[in-house]
Formats: sequence, C-alpha cells, structure tokens
Amino acid sequence: MKPEIVLLKAIYEPTLVALEHDFIVHQSWAAADPVAYIKQHCTNARAAISTTTTEVTRSHFDALPKLELLACYGPYTTLIDLAAAKARKVTVTYTPDSTAEPVADLAMGMIVAVMRRLCEADRFVRSGAWPSRVFPSGAEVRGKTCGIVGMGRIGREIAVRAAGFGMSICYFGPRRKDDVPYPYFDNLEAMARDCDCLVVTCALTPATHNLVDARILAALGADGFLVNIARGAIVDESALVAALASKTIAGAALDVFVNEPHVPAELMRTDNVVLAPHMGTSTREVREGRSEKLLADVRAHFAGKPLRYTVPV
Repeated sequence: MKPEIVLLKAIYEPTLVALEHDFIVHQSWAAADPVAYIKQHCTNARAAISTTTTEVTRSHFDALPKLELLACYGPYTTLIDLAAAKARKVTVTYTPDSTAEPVADLAMGMIVAVMRRLCEADRFVRSGAWPSRVFPSGAEVRGKTCGIVGMGRIGREIAVRAAGFGMSICYFGPRRKDDVPYPYFDNLEAMARDCDCLVVTCALTPATHNLVDARILAALGADGFLVNIARGAIVDESALVAALASKTIAGAALDVFVNEPHVPAELMRTDNVVLAPHMGTSTREVREGRSEKLLADVRAHFAGKPLRYTVPV
C-alpha cells in the first residue's frame, strides 16, 4: 500500500500529480479547519509537505503522531516550528534556490504597469471604450526616482533593473551598505518625500510591521506610487486603502496582502491598483527546480536513502 502524506498548502500542480502517483495524498489545506481534518484523516501520514508561506505549529506535529518527514516546498523555513520538529525527531527538508531575480523581474514589471496604467488600459480596451474616449495618460518611468526599502539580494536586483529603465536609485534600511553605490536614507519618511516610486522588499519583522503607514504614504505624495513584493503586513493596509481613496498617492502595485489569499474589497474596486496573487517566485523554472528537489528527498526518505537538503533542527 502507498505511504500516506499530508499536503498543508496548495503547491505546483505537476508536483502534486507526481506525489499522488507515489503516495496517498491528503490535502488538508482545502479543509475549513485544517488541523481538525489532520486529526481525523491523517493519523497514518508519515510525511507532510509545507511551503515557505505555510505556518507549521506544534499543533500540526501533535496531530500527526506518525510523522517522520516535513518537506518544505521553498527555500525558507521561518514559519516552521523547528523546536517542535526536533522534539518529535521529525526530519525537515527544504528546496534552496535563488528567488531574487524572478522577484525583481516582477517588481520591475509592476513599476511599469502601475506608472503606465497598463492594467487600466487593458480594461479600457476590453470594455470597448477606446472608439469613443481618450485613455488618460500614465507617468513616464524614465527620469523618476525609485526608493527601495531594504537593499538585500532582491533590492539589489531591482536597483539594476530600475537603473536600466533610466531611474535614479536610493534606498532605506537599518544601516548603510558599503558596497552599495546608491544614496542611503536612514529615515524612511525623508526618502519617501524624495521618491516617485517606493518599492518594499525588506523582510517582515516586528520592526517592519506596518512600516509603511499613513505618514509614509503622505510623504510619498499625490504623484507617488507604492510597490510591495515583500510581505503584506509591512504596509498598513487600512492606511493604504485610505490613501488611494483620497488620492494621497497616485497608485499601488501589490503582490502581497495581509490576509492572503483574501484581498480587501476596497483594493479590488480601485482602478489605480495592480493586484497579483503572490507570484514573485511563480515561474516555471523556479517551480520545476523546487519540485525536483522536494520529490527527490521525499522519495529518498521512503526508500531509506540519504537526503540532500535537510534543515538543522
């Protein structure tokens, strides 16, 4: 009989198909109460599959008495209770890769989309309005200033792309980076005042929660644009909705939200907002690379062979 595993969140469809070929797969993520579902249906599961955006708590481990392996589809395990995994002697694996380049590609695309009003233009043409009306102009990207919140790997890749579009670059972070040639701000409000486009790329920490609030949005101003490809909670979502409604800022492009996959209705009703379903790393190349690594380790575990990508716990 095939071993049983539990899928804690939806993953790349070809990966799921491959898992279902080799295992009995319980999809707990689709249940109204996933932990209750696990307790009722998954007590024989020997492995679980999570993602970088899936919180795996002690309650999950407690609900899976036969769990041997937790395989994370993605390069980060920050939402996994590794102490609980260690206490239960559960092996944790991950799929290391570089996501900076595809996320930066998306960020640059969102900068262009929101400033040039591409999504609005698409809706305008599809509605049949073009023969009778003139579409309102967008803003040029060239010659504008892009302020990057967090000059890590992703921020650096965005800077390269934005500079290639003729933008000036500056950045904000907890400290100046000696190997970064762009102007540094230690005050986010001051940088927002000097920016045409503010791009959020930093990690979500207690210090960055609601970092971009009503004060920062007001500093960005009526001609400014916000792009967030980091985490939803770094931006005060209520303040952003209010800023868009009052035209405090010109527009926003968002790949992340506070309560994903649920997006505030006010944002969905707002024309000058570009919305994406947290797709920064969602490229075929990234997905296939992660699939190969995850499937290899899951299959190796059940075959009693050495694993390639284990996480110290």
